[in-house]
Amino acid sequence: MTQQTSARLAIIGGGPAGLMAAEAACAAGATVDLYDAKGSVGRKFLLAGKGGLNLTHAEPRAGFVKRYGARRDEVARWLDAFDADALRAWAAALGVETFVGSSGRVFPRDLKAAPLLRGWLRRLREAGVNFHMHHRWLGWQAHDALHFSTPQGQRVVPVDAVILALGGASWPQLGSDGAWLAPLQQAGIDIAPLQPANCGFEIPWSEHLSSRFAGAPLKPVVAHWVDRQGVAHSRQGEFVLSEYGIEGSLVYAIGAELREQIRERGEALLMLDLVPGYAAAVLAERLAAPRGKHSIGDWLRRRAGLDAAKSALAFELLDKPTLADPSALAARLKAVPLHLRAPRPVVEAISTAGGVRLEALDDTLMLRERPGVFCAGEMLDWEAPTGGYLLTACFASGLMAGRGAAAWLRR
Repeated sequence: MTQQTSARLAIIGGGPAGLMAAEAACAAGATVDLYDAKGSVGRKFLLAGKGGLNLTHAEPRAGFVKRYGARRDEVARWLDAFDADALRAWAAALGVETFVGSSGRVFPRDLKAAPLLRGWLRRLREAGVNFHMHHRWLGWQAHDALHFSTPQGQRVVPVDAVILALGGASWPQLGSDGAWLAPLQQAGIDIAPLQPANCGFEIPWSEHLSSRFAGAPLKPVVAHWVDRQGVAHSRQGEFVLSEYGIEGSLVYAIGAELREQIRERGEALLMLDLVPGYAAAVLAERLAAPRGKHSIGDWLRRRAGLDAAKSALAFELLDKPTLADPSALAARLKAVPLHLRAPRPVVEAISTAGGVRLEALDDTLMLRERPGVFCAGEMLDWEAPTGGYLLTACFASGLMAGRGAAAWLRR
């Protein structure tokens, strides 16, 4: 058994990063108090469980790391300490077996978050972690004491070190409201502006499309785009039509590039292949057959395999001469233009880009300008698509910060 020290470590934020930081720090001998503004911890984690709790992904390491974009090198170092395999082993130690789905995503066998969270909290309490709910962090007071608002009034807590794991600014009703920005900016911490990540994008649909087909999936499709460096890309997947535009896994996977193109150019262009199962020449030949009394919509269903949503999108974006010309129609169905005008607001996003710049942190995730203050999780300046990549890096950064804080306290 590791002998505990009398040093006081506070962790603010009860999401996956904060809870993993508590576990790692406690295992390394620190006395841990965890504070959260809400009445319970893991609220966003439990929400993720409603979709089956996609814990991580089975993609090989090289591809896995690429999902972190511009921050891949920094996040790779976190994953050296706690990667997808380590996360699955950690869950198994809590009695939660996992499996790899057909898409490579990793889920608990029972597709639930609550059993894992209950077992985790029980283990943390048994290890000595003290939980303090309804404590909203307001910043620092004299001598780096932590300042909280509680139902009983203001509270000042002296500590020897603190780990901030306060999330981003998406889903504010669950606690990630970005309120930490003000005290950190007042302290002079370098912070990249918060932006929506894993969000939908706006396209000005007609009333007909937005009212009748909002929520309709488009699958399978292939998206083609050219990045800001002029390199062409393509990716197959699926997404959903919404009343404001598009959203869904394929959009999230390339959302960072789309968002930055809109910021620089005012819009982003996706060329969408609605019929990836047919080459353009074959599709043109099929569409050129005598149509008889069939409507164009029925003909697209019979000869191109388009469902109602795909046909509606074709009618929305293609003109009548194109729809009447089999060759032109075939070519356009292989490259339907989507002009994305804006990402949805950050409060609607699944996650947040931006945050405390990684350059402001040392290798242990401690702020260089504020010794004894560590940061972890989504409040850091990195992002990843859904698919288990977000959760994995949150866990890994929490582990790094927890170990780092415990080591700093020992020194």
